Amino acid sequence: MATPVLVTKLYIPELRPKIVARPRLIERLNEGLHRKLTLLSAPAGSGKTTLVCEWAAQIRKDRGIAWLSLDTNDNDVHRFLIYLIFALQTVEPDLGKSVLNLLESPQPPPAETLLTVIINDISSLKKSFVLVFDDYHLISSPGINNVLLFLLEHMPPQMHILMTTREEPDFPLSRLRACDEITEIRAHDLSFSLEETTRFLNDVMELGLSTEYVNILETRTEGWIAGLQLAAISLRGKKDPDGFIQSFTGSHHYILDYLVEEVIKQQPDDVKNFLLCTSILDRFCGSLCDAVLNSPEGFSQTTIARLEQANLFLIPLDNERRWYRYHHLFADLLRQQLHQKPPILASLSRELTESEIEAELHLRASQWYEKNGLEIEAFQHAAAASDIERAERLIEGKGMPLPFRGAAAPVIQWIGSLPKEILDCHPSLRVTDALCTMVSGHPSLVESKLKEAESLLDVTSMDEKTCDLIGQIAALRGLVAASQNNVEAIISQSNRALTFLHPQNQSVRTITTYSLGVAYELQNDHEAAARAYQDVINLAKTSGNTMFALAAHSSLADVQIAENKLHQAFETYNQAMALADKPTHWTTYDPHYGLARILYEWNNLDEAHSHADDCIRLAPQVECGTVVSAKILLLRLYLARNDVKSAANALEEAHVIANERSLTDCASILSEARVDLLLHQGRFAEAVELAEKSGLPESLARSYLAAGNDESALSLLESLRWKMVEVNRPDQRLRIMTLQAVALYEHGELEKALRILTEVLEEAKPGGFIRLFLDEGEKMGELLEIAQSRGINPEYTSILLAAFTEEPSDKGKKPAGEENQSLIEPLSPRELDVLRLIARGLSNKEIGSRLFLALPTVKGYTRIIFNKLHVQRRTEAVARAQELGLL
Repeated sequence: MATPVLVTKLYIPELRPKIVARPRLIERLNEGLHRKLTLLSAPAGSGKTTLVCEWAAQIRKDRGIAWLSLDTNDNDVHRFLIYLIFALQTVEPDLGKSVLNLLESPQPPPAETLLTVIINDISSLKKSFVLVFDDYHLISSPGINNVLLFLLEHMPPQMHILMTTREEPDFPLSRLRACDEITEIRAHDLSFSLEETTRFLNDVMELGLSTEYVNILETRTEGWIAGLQLAAISLRGKKDPDGFIQSFTGSHHYILDYLVEEVIKQQPDDVKNFLLCTSILDRFCGSLCDAVLNSPEGFSQTTIARLEQANLFLIPLDNERRWYRYHHLFADLLRQQLHQKPPILASLSRELTESEIEAELHLRASQWYEKNGLEIEAFQHAAAASDIERAERLIEGKGMPLPFRGAAAPVIQWIGSLPKEILDCHPSLRVTDALCTMVSGHPSLVESKLKEAESLLDVTSMDEKTCDLIGQIAALRGLVAASQNNVEAIISQSNRALTFLHPQNQSVRTITTYSLGVAYELQNDHEAAARAYQDVINLAKTSGNTMFALAAHSSLADVQIAENKLHQAFETYNQAMALADKPTHWTTYDPHYGLARILYEWNNLDEAHSHADDCIRLAPQVECGTVVSAKILLLRLYLARNDVKSAANALEEAHVIANERSLTDCASILSEARVDLLLHQGRFAEAVELAEKSGLPESLARSYLAAGNDESALSLLESLRWKMVEVNRPDQRLRIMTLQAVALYEHGELEKALRILTEVLEEAKPGGFIRLFLDEGEKMGELLEIAQSRGINPEYTSILLAAFTEEPSDKGKKPAGEENQSLIEPLSPRELDVLRLIARGLSNKEIGSRLFLALPTVKGYTRIIFNKLHVQRRTEAVARAQELGLL
């Protein structure tokens, strides 16, 4: 009697009317046709069947599709072969008829004999086809696996096999891989990208969600298609989509029901127990799981291998497949199940409550992490186990507190979750909270926490621990004072800290040394500051305090900049960057800013801009004025490119940030930047007024010079120059002398200007300064040309003059396209007289003597000539006048 066949098992499932096209995966399926096997292996709900249906619809014109949907009843070889032949007959109706007759005989031949006949029949086909086995994970029969292996080994070229499965098939894939005979598409390949998630939720499910909501759902589901679909179903008709999306987890009832029915209930008891016990772990390996389960060595590794083979929402975290994690939604489900149905724990002297079971699991994990030198993770599990003493001991970190290792945030979160009565019994936790707040970049919040800690100390006993806590409180106050540039408070609090701190408390003593370095730097004692910072670096190397090693490198580089040692500073900032876990960690904001400053000075504007942007992106996470300084540096970058509009925007953004954060100490640098912008816009009187009002002597001198008041500028610059010598600020002295040289040249005192310029060139050359000169404009260019003609530092002046030729020549010009070959506004006779004398190389003072004009009047004529000719420099004016036939 013929075996009845359920023909619906041979139908290709119909595609839904609306699906998300997967061209990148379709291309991979097409590319794999020259191999023997395509394997789609992924958990339930990953879109395997839908993808194959989409692909089948596209290739049916060129090749046949034989489809067989498998179920648990197909684990009989006889039945499997019958269905195989019926599937093949959807491609070629006569294929395998003789084999069907043999299968119906009382004693059918061996499977290999029957397969040989089938393979021979296939070899005679003219048309190529794909044989699809859908849901192959339901096959557990070794005999059927052998049938597939025989087919693959002797497969005719007309045939290609595609298999979808939730688990790894139980036959060797390594041989197929070695021979390049298999294409594998896994869960991570099938997961929706953000773009595909958007199309699915908004085009297919017609939800019209915002980009923010789509991002949240894509992140929570990790692109798992079934999870997205279940979320979409849940969202339909929701009055509060925001609340649902924000709280969407694996505990949502649709997700819960799906995973419980499709996954959890299908597992044997030992696997269920393993899943529940290990659900407390964000990531895990075999050894860690053995510790948590208190199981024999190697048990968990074997179980993990089983889970991976079963595609049980396990995600490998390394190429060696040592560390894993669960899919986020699956982990949510397991943790909820852990609370509802606690697992069985072995080797316990008494029965535990549900909360005690979870605490015991966390404690075991904490012990394993500590034993393996992973103290941050050990602390997190001790905190989850509510073991206060253990957690506090782990925070101390064997001499290097966890906050200095990047664990400030979880420590703050844990301390914030503790009830007041516990904190009142542990003043050290209050101090730790203040320390974490400080290293997280929020100094304004530290003092209140320190006062709370101080109020809890028993100063009558003054035992060793109490003394050390008093020292820690003083050290943190000194560090807060350092962030506020309060020299007196830094020194007094740091000295108090050194008096009370335990001699072995090297981590906090390092903080104190750093704070003193800041005080020395603020006092312009560069030698003492550099020595203190170097001490911090050396101590940090010994103790592993990376955070303060990075800060000390950055501060040491600041000192080197103040001494005009740009190349040393550049190297030191890069050393600081190398200490960070990654260049985008928030602690790198200061090195990014320092590198931007140096690169700007070296006229590498693009790289300087990039580092300034990085600083601005990272610095908002902390309370400091560096982000304001970085915005001002962008202003200077824009002005160097003659982009006045962007410069003004950068200044406005700097003001907004300073106001939002109440950064009153940024007022001076903001006013200085405003003056620079006004000067660039030609608003000289406003610049003078603002510089006078803000008490900015260097800006005032620059404004005087731009307004034609050379004598006032020179008088102010001379006093400023010697003041910078007195206060030991070589960087500011160099800048002032550069401006002084230009002022003397404009005033007609060429020889004095050249003497000062010679000194400036000698001092600037080792550091490779360029913008120092370029930012002084065309007068500096003229002065450098004269210096070169006299053989003054010819190599360096050649470099600087070459940089001048690359400066935007349209500074002060009208936009491109508005310039005509002839002048729109002709030069007056007097302006032509001045132009002719400029062409003869006379200085402004000499022109005034020749034409009986006051020096400011000559300067006024020169500016008018430049504006009419649309040029910036004398050499350009002469060249332009020659083009127009004016000379």
